Amino acid sequence: MSSSSALLAEYWPHLILTFTTIASVSAGLHAAMTKRDVRSALGWVAVVMLSPLFGALLYLVAGINRVRYTKVGQLRDASDPLLHGHTTTSDIDVALFSAAHFVSMKKLGDNRGQFALSAGNRVTPLAGGDETYPAMLDAIRSARHSVALCSYIFDNDSVGREMAQALIDARERGVAVRVLIDSIGAKYSRPSITWRLNRGRVPTALFMSSILGMKLAYANLRSHRKMLIVDGRVGFAGGMNIRDGFSETGTGEPSLDVHFEVEGPVVPQLMTVFAHDWEFTTGESLRSTLWFPPEQVSDFDDGVPVRTVASGPDRTMGTSHDMILGALAVARDRVCIQTPYFLPDLTQISALTIAALRGVQVDVVVPGINNLRLVDYAMQAQLDQLVRHGVRIWRSSGPFDHAKLMTVDGVWNYVGSSNLDQRSMRLNFELDMEVYDRATAEWITDRIDRNIETARRETLETLANRPFLVRLRNRLSWLASPYL
Repeated sequence: MSSSSALLAEYWPHLILTFTTIASVSAGLHAAMTKRDVRSALGWVAVVMLSPLFGALLYLVAGINRVRYTKVGQLRDASDPLLHGHTTTSDIDVALFSAAHFVSMKKLGDNRGQFALSAGNRVTPLAGGDETYPAMLDAIRSARHSVALCSYIFDNDSVGREMAQALIDARERGVAVRVLIDSIGAKYSRPSITWRLNRGRVPTALFMSSILGMKLAYANLRSHRKMLIVDGRVGFAGGMNIRDGFSETGTGEPSLDVHFEVEGPVVPQLMTVFAHDWEFTTGESLRSTLWFPPEQVSDFDDGVPVRTVASGPDRTMGTSHDMILGALAVARDRVCIQTPYFLPDLTQISALTIAALRGVQVDVVVPGINNLRLVDYAMQAQLDQLVRHGVRIWRSSGPFDHAKLMTVDGVWNYVGSSNLDQRSMRLNFELDMEVYDRATAEWITDRIDRNIETARRETLETLANRPFLVRLRNRLSWLASPYL
């Protein structure tokens, strides 16, 4: 045996101890120095200290935010050519479209968002797949220059294949087409729709993918954004994935959701978000007049102020979180929220309960039967914190409802892909729109009120009457809520 082998055989325990000590101390120091949330920092420090080697490896994979910090940060850089004409402030008097106390919300959006509030937009709500998919297909089939589509889930089913064929047909008639699908969402159907798109020579990319199908460093991060931009002039955004479970063409009773068709100056904002995501994923720049037509997008005389709000685990982290807190702070009469996954953090719980204690009617509608059991268990575990202080929680009846809607005082609306949970607020790349419009607010309020009519209200009694083992299961699930 050589001297080096002999030394290794004798001292390997000491070498492993030294390595694990250095790894755990380094990971703990990194967490302490970089995490913004003290609870997150304490949690990671505890993990790496209690399990030095495994904890350090886990922190290396899931704990470090290494996501395109510079490229996504360009959304905050006014020198970026993509932001030409999209300054973060405007002189719109939102009181004319909402109420005087929402002027502060515009100021908040100006300071926290990446885009200015744009006037002169048309917003059309689309209920479910049977309204959304035909509208999207019509737009794709009438496209003359460009189509950009981003979705978390794009299933290889009847709806997905029809959408894919429309994209293929558009490319064949000379339209520039780009499709971006989240790498995790693409795995919801086998085989993936990507093979059909690739066979049709539609440029298609998977967000956060690698040759092995997943980058471990990004394994817990997802692009939850859903948007379609056609010819730079019409856009679609909201909560709708592309799958036949939300359409009458599917099997069984369709699930519910809401999407929005938009026209006006907000459309280039949507395209800007897509262009950044596409450039990050593929390296291809879409900074051309093909995707951003040089002609001014028409303002509609009857249009309303809308702002695109992009958020994600980068320099935009916390944007949606702060917009929601701001709206709850200015609310005077009523807050209506519908979300399938309701796991607010302590700050949002405080904002909701304080609004209720101020006399604001706060209604939150969640599914009676959720498609994600662990999320539903965790939701149940913290509802008492809200119910106790007057927040009205409703469990809807009927099909699963995937809509993400918020309206305040019948004038201010926040719609898009974000759930009111910590994954959407901290881990996902999300896309929402801030809309100052009474008609949109009335549509959302009516939809939520119809759900409430047949919903079951959660009370302290209904929560306490659950069997002990059920409540224990819920609390254990709740411990994992930041990552559900």
